Amino acid sequence: MRLVISAFCLLVLFSYAAAYDPLDPNGNVTIKWDVMSWTPDGYVAVVTINNFQTFRHIMNPGWTLGWSWAKKEVIWSMVGAQTTEQGDCSKFKGNVPHCCKKTPTVVDLLPGVPYNQQFTNCCKGGVVEAWGQDPSAAVSAFQLSVGQAGTSNKTVKLPKNFTLQAPGPGYTCGPAKIVPSTIFLTPDKRRKTQALMTWNVTCTYSQFLARKNPSCCVSLSTFYNETITPCPSCACGCQNKKNCVKSDSKLLSLVGVHTPQKDNEPLLQCTHHMCPIRVHWHVKLNYKDYWRVKIAITNFNYRMNYSLWTLAVQHPNLNNVTQVFSFDYKPVNPYGSINDTGMFYGMKYYNDLLMEAGPRGNVQSDVLLKKDKDTFTFKQGWAFPRKVYFNGDECMMPPPDSYPFLPNSARVNLPTFPAFIFSLLFRLAIW
Repeated sequence: MRLVISAFCLLVLFSYAAAYDPLDPNGNVTIKWDVMSWTPDGYVAVVTINNFQTFRHIMNPGWTLGWSWAKKEVIWSMVGAQTTEQGDCSKFKGNVPHCCKKTPTVVDLLPGVPYNQQFTNCCKGGVVEAWGQDPSAAVSAFQLSVGQAGTSNKTVKLPKNFTLQAPGPGYTCGPAKIVPSTIFLTPDKRRKTQALMTWNVTCTYSQFLARKNPSCCVSLSTFYNETITPCPSCACGCQNKKNCVKSDSKLLSLVGVHTPQKDNEPLLQCTHHMCPIRVHWHVKLNYKDYWRVKIAITNFNYRMNYSLWTLAVQHPNLNNVTQVFSFDYKPVNPYGSINDTGMFYGMKYYNDLLMEAGPRGNVQSDVLLKKDKDTFTFKQGWAFPRKVYFNGDECMMPPPDSYPFLPNSARVNLPTFPAFIFSLLFRLAIW
């Protein structure tokens, strides 16, 4: 028995370490390092960050990339990004490098920098959209010139110990691996060139490593039941209960209260669940061939505006979405033929920004779904989602026994066996 329990624990830990997400099994962030040319003392490289995650984007304040040099390399110059520290460059006379640290930390430039400091897909403050939302915006890149005397394709050493904050913890990066050189197409599409050398680093996300508590929860209600199934108490942990603020508190009018902190520490509205985000699923109407659900997302964090937010839902009837009224929608098929997962996100310039806690801190939409007798009906059906993700993190669902019961699946108080026998004997006696 001990052996079985130990094996189970190892399996759980391995699953967390591998950061496997059943709704996005192939999601990762890939860092590609293309050596474009050799210099007398090093090389010029283009570093590209590709977000291949379906519904998890890199939000403000953006990504932070770090690594350790294998030798005594320095960064002579950068375009499209910068290091947070220069380090000790005192041994250099005349031309001083951009960064001399053994372990540089790189951040994206902010929008609006001079044109000569920009690079393709740079200068977005480190914000990178999810691949499922917009593949063309799911990339960030910069160029750097690396110096190390005598470096060539035979002597170059790959950087190691890559780290990615996007933002905050949660990502684990593997070692750099040499891959076939990247092929580039010229703007006129008449000529192909290729990098002199290419290596990739793959980083995967684990919600378990990012935080010990969920960051969102789900509440439920239906048109046929007046009782609302709320988020579980302390669904996101109650560590912030001492510092929460009531919605009518005068503290909210003070200057600086709504300013984000460097450590991203939230300032939450006091609730029983203490979650920054609540997703409410309301079964609104039931027609003969269709049914309608209302989805509402509420922000309880006074220090955070969620831009480019995403909501991923797993429900068996998402294979028959007829119309989504106020959100954009894309089906997500992580396993090809199984079409039970979809991604909702805000319409550009309309509701793609979920404002901080307050009167404007919510977005909502109705969804019309067509019934399919082979896969989903209201007869003994399941009107509620199986899993809900906000910005790539799984939300805590209420316990299943608290869900609003459907009219045709309500509990029936059956007579106990002794009462049934007594009733039968009584009837026989009368007869």
